[in-house]
Amino acid sequence: MEWLNGLIDLPWWGYIVVALVLTHITIASVTIFLHRHQAHRALDLHPIPSHFFRFWLWLTTGQVTKEWAAIHRKHHARCETAEDPHSPQVLGIDKVLWQGAELYRTACQDRSIMEKFGHGTPDDWLERHVYTGQTGKGILLMLVIDLVLFGAAGLAIWAVQMAWIPFFAAGVINGIGHYWGYRNFENEDASTNIVPWGILIGGEELHNNHHTFGTSAKLSYKWFEFDIGWMYIRIMEILGLAKVRKVAPRLVQTAANPQLDLDQLQAIIANRYAVAARYARELKDVYRAEAAKIQLPELGNTDLARKMKVWLKQDAKDTPMAERAQLAAVLAKSQVLNTVYSMRQELTRLWERSSLSRDELLKELQDWCNRAEASGIESLQRFAQSLRTAAVA
Repeated sequence: MEWLNGLIDLPWWGYIVVALVLTHITIASVTIFLHRHQAHRALDLHPIPSHFFRFWLWLTTGQVTKEWAAIHRKHHARCETAEDPHSPQVLGIDKVLWQGAELYRTACQDRSIMEKFGHGTPDDWLERHVYTGQTGKGILLMLVIDLVLFGAAGLAIWAVQMAWIPFFAAGVINGIGHYWGYRNFENEDASTNIVPWGILIGGEELHNNHHTFGTSAKLSYKWFEFDIGWMYIRIMEILGLAKVRKVAPRLVQTAANPQLDLDQLQAIIANRYAVAARYARELKDVYRAEAAKIQLPELGNTDLARKMKVWLKQDAKDTPMAERAQLAAVLAKSQVLNTVYSMRQELTRLWERSSLSRDELLKELQDWCNRAEASGIESLQRFAQSLRTAAVA
């Protein structure tokens, strides 16, 4: 009966370690190959890791590269709308969290998604005749390998492998990642960072960062955030097996420029979400002090300060309809908050689609800084001065 133990006999905890290692290789393949390389073209991969990832995903998920990339691209293009293949804001969190894999399979049957969003994915002989044409055989081969190596325990390891991606990628990331967590940036969708340590799901936990900078190969943004997928990419880049094409832009400070130029305008536009977040952060002393003076029965001072922080991060069009009456009531009670909010929304003109030329936008930015510096609000003055030193790293 020793054959039941397989070729490799391990203590009970050894099988747990093996399962975690195997599933981690799978999640690394998803985030590096399918997501960052194929769907977003954030990096180029050498043929060696590229073919390894394709082969491993065939063994452990049976996912077709073109289908995965197309569905994910549509998710970004139609995020939080009825056309989004898996939005918990539309379909409900229970549906996406527990039936995410079913939603994925349904989307795979829509050939119009493949035709519109599936361009540029592998189309060689292996893809057509093995990875796409024989998806079930890879999963069965993985079962045989697990049984031969680990015996009866291999069946449990295989079951964990088969459930890992459907639950964590299709359920947790697509569900919780658009429903619960913290937000560094108030972008147009409901994406969140689940936790700041992107380890268990390869960095995909930092989902709000990703939706804000969709073509960035690096998903972490704040100093305390860690993206293990980015660590693997950097290691491969050092070894000549990958080349990063794009990461999120960052503002840096240069010498103050009394007369703003087009490069500074472009830096502000490229970093619009970071600029909005900085605006809310640097003016917190103002809205907290004003919130303490305002009496609104439905909002306590703490809730008002918290909401004001979000409202200052958002473009007005992204503020939920249900909150707009509250916002109007707050602004009516405080001239200072009305000024701070109005000045924030004027910045939107710099990065929204506009008929204004770059020179006209630059003139508006110069005028905005002049008025902010003359506002008498110390925090607003400091923020305007910081824009005069803005540049792209």
